[in-house]
Amino acid sequence: MITVDFQRLCIKPGYKILDIGCGSGRHVCEASRFNQVVSIGADIDLKEVAQARQRLTWHQEMGECRGVWGTCVTDITHLPFQADAFDLVICSEILEHVHDQGIAVNEIIRVLKPNKNLVVSVPRYLPERICWALSKEYHTTESGHIRIYKKRALLDILEGAGVQRWKHHYAHSLHTPYWWLKCLLGVKRNDSILANLYHRFLVWDMMQKPWITHFLENLLNPIMGKSLVLYLRKGQHA
Repeated sequence: MITVDFQRLCIKPGYKILDIGCGSGRHVCEASRFNQVVSIGADIDLKEVAQARQRLTWHQEMGECRGVWGTCVTDITHLPFQADAFDLVICSEILEHVHDQGIAVNEIIRVLKPNKNLVVSVPRYLPERICWALSKEYHTTESGHIRIYKKRALLDILEGAGVQRWKHHYAHSLHTPYWWLKCLLGVKRNDSILANLYHRFLVWDMMQKPWITHFLENLLNPIMGKSLVLYLRKGQHA
């Protein structure tokens, strides 16, 4: 599922894009569709990077990659890139996992060029708080979520580090009930008929993209969207 709205970002030929915490490659693959861009997917997990690379290779074989791409294993708190290296940095659903959030924020802004865009998404406060209330297992698993962000608190951290918000929205409202179900019935359970049926519905929706669920999700996102998505621009002297 794509959390970032790339159409808001005015991506131009020659752009260098970093997807830090790329996971299996959903956003770096989407970035690779733009003409003559350099897209880098980076993650601390070698298995995730291998999946992203496999996914990118498949997209390239299908003729869907229109630029150059690469992957690397790295820690968000020690990025192996020069300052002002990228025209766009994406950090989607990562900061809630990172203990040294201040260092991580400084790093993703350090490698971003002045006057260019940073996109950060995190789980939205209320849906996430309900997940924590329903299941201790949800937030105590290894590499799980260690904090819940309120929008203003996250903005204070990011803007204090040298970027300024110019847009935000909420995403994935149809995924919110699924995670409530998982938390209620057991996060690691695979035998819940209700949760499995809902998961099948979400997979079908992502593959088929029917207009009715797209309409419904957009309608519900302001109310119960699972992700908060922030669009920010780095200052000239950050």
